[in-house]
Amino acid sequence: MAKLDTTVDTQTRSKRIDVRRVLRGNRKLLFPLAAFILILIGNGLISPNFFSVRMVEGRLLGSLIDIFNRGAPTVILAVGMTLVIATKGIDLSVGAVIAICGAVAAVLINNPDLSPFVVIAISLGVGLLCGLWNGMLVAVFDIQPFIATLILMVVGRGIAQLITQGQIAIFNNVTLEFVGKGVIAGFPFPILLSALVLLVIYLLIRRTALGLLIESVGSNDRASYYAGIDARAIKLLVYMISGLCAAIAGLIITADIKGADANNAGLWLELDAVLAVVIGGTLLTGGRFYLGLSVIGALIIQSIQTGIFVSGLPPTFNLIVQAVVILIILLLQSEEFRRPFARLFQRLRKPS
Repeated sequence: MAKLDTTVDTQTRSKRIDVRRVLRGNRKLLFPLAAFILILIGNGLISPNFFSVRMVEGRLLGSLIDIFNRGAPTVILAVGMTLVIATKGIDLSVGAVIAICGAVAAVLINNPDLSPFVVIAISLGVGLLCGLWNGMLVAVFDIQPFIATLILMVVGRGIAQLITQGQIAIFNNVTLEFVGKGVIAGFPFPILLSALVLLVIYLLIRRTALGLLIESVGSNDRASYYAGIDARAIKLLVYMISGLCAAIAGLIITADIKGADANNAGLWLELDAVLAVVIGGTLLTGGRFYLGLSVIGALIIQSIQTGIFVSGLPPTFNLIVQAVVILIILLLQSEEFRRPFARLFQRLRKPS
């Protein structure tokens, strides 16, 4: 019996050690995921019907569905932004690219000679060209990413206004509207589209060598060059992917409102995308990145906005509450902030 008890105690201790090792190795996952769950629980306490999901006319409705649906553009932007930041870059132009691609789609869709699928392809191609422009400035001409993408951020909305002639371009096309309002098996199409983008990019970076190449370039592009890695090509590629993601997000936003508003489409979404990546644990200094956690970061931002809406607070509190909650999350992720509390906890655990 004594041996049996000793064996049980040893197994229990080993399990505790394994749990601690898992938690230590996945701290980057722990804090964003815990924050997301806590925010959802808080929203549920504010609104008793927050977690209720119902089917109405073949479409799932509810606050949870709304978080994933309304957060789809930010999720897609965060996926592309993660790759850019991993190369020690940044793309401030994604909001303007949303406006440009949305304007292109809204204007061309009214042309009876063009198929809706051709219009969508052209809009996505414009996003790729915008990403190529940013990538050329950063990778070929060695302009700082902040400045290079800031150029298109400022000029892009002017280009979108020229395309729409300063008006809100309204359209009525079932195929294009489906991108923002469609339903498949009860789920809003933007949710499925964002999941598809995440899956494709994940397979691209984790089932090929691209992910390692991106991390290598972000860690030290000069050393990567001497190791035979074409850092310029990698940077061009990630900026083009970011532009393509912005174009997809632009199509969702444009199709949702059935119009292109060059002034407001995608406004400040570039900041939400960067913030989502940072919440997910990817450092702005480049290197290792966490694609799934960036998605969690985007959902955290959207869940805060949805929670404020269901709470009945005035919209003026939106930015304040969002800033406070995100600051708390970032502080909890900081080892320097946690260290004093960890020391105090260890002292309290020690027997007197």
